[in-house]
Amino acid sequence: MKKFMISNFSRIIPMTALAATFGFYSCGDDDPTPPIPEPNIVEVAAANASFTTLVTAVQTAGLVPTLSGTGPFTVFAPTNEAFGRFLTDNNLTANQLLAADNLDDILTYHVVAGEVPASAVTAGKVTTVATTPFYVSVAPNNDIWINGNSKIIQTDVNASNGVIHVLDYVITAPTQNIAEIAVAASTAAAPQFTQLVAALTRANLVSAFTGGFDDNFTVFAPTDAAFADLYVALGVSGINEVDLETLTAVLQYHVVPARAFSQDLREGASLPTLLTGSNLTVNLANLKINDSGLVPTALNIHGTNGVIHAIDKVLLPG
Repeated sequence: MKKFMISNFSRIIPMTALAATFGFYSCGDDDPTPPIPEPNIVEVAAANASFTTLVTAVQTAGLVPTLSGTGPFTVFAPTNEAFGRFLTDNNLTANQLLAADNLDDILTYHVVAGEVPASAVTAGKVTTVATTPFYVSVAPNNDIWINGNSKIIQTDVNASNGVIHVLDYVITAPTQNIAEIAVAASTAAAPQFTQLVAALTRANLVSAFTGGFDDNFTVFAPTDAAFADLYVALGVSGINEVDLETLTAVLQYHVVPARAFSQDLREGASLPTLLTGSNLTVNLANLKINDSGLVPTALNIHGTNGVIHAIDKVLLPG
């Protein structure tokens, strides 16, 4: 379930273009030297060896004319290392990525119309050229993240037709909603969230989490082990023995009506939940929500309608 230019770049202008340019001028000492045009986004990327994978992908997808055009554009550019981590995580080769039917969509998901310098970047929803949004988070240390899993590692690389911000991971749009993600996890080879899905089904709440980008939820999702501990504490054998009204309230207490990635959380924050009048407390120092620990390896699971964070204890309203 799983996310141009760094510095000191060379300006590369094809020699044929320079020859054609200077061909219109005489060699007299009094003639002014024509200005060398500032490189566009594609030329800036091509001038740096850290972006060979990105440039190859842009060429393969036929996006060179667009990203060389007037724009302006803001491009969030993954490095070669960022692509490498993405390929490894998704068990893909570079050739498989380049042959993907949705390569164009993947690349345009990294592009925003207009020029947005780092000083204008704020947390929240951003519409991309791919038409699907991504979500910006500003961490407590002011690092800027996208979709909770890709960090901007350099900003404001200028080009003639826009600006480039450098990423440490490839960003992709979510294709499943929260309910679909949980169900898929519950039926995986190493199943997880089986008890959460069973609880949502019994409380008739699955449909509440099947929306798209217009919905915004954060679900703190107890693991199966967390539910097992709850059953022991309640002296029951399973979810069907829990009082339905109580179960519904407990599930609502795990849902915040906002899309909050881990980088959006703040120490001591009080988060309102779907259970009216009942809030959760953030303890970043100990990586906890109330007295339940956040599972570091299962944070920022992104869906069309929100984000899931796994927790190791079922939260009980006071």
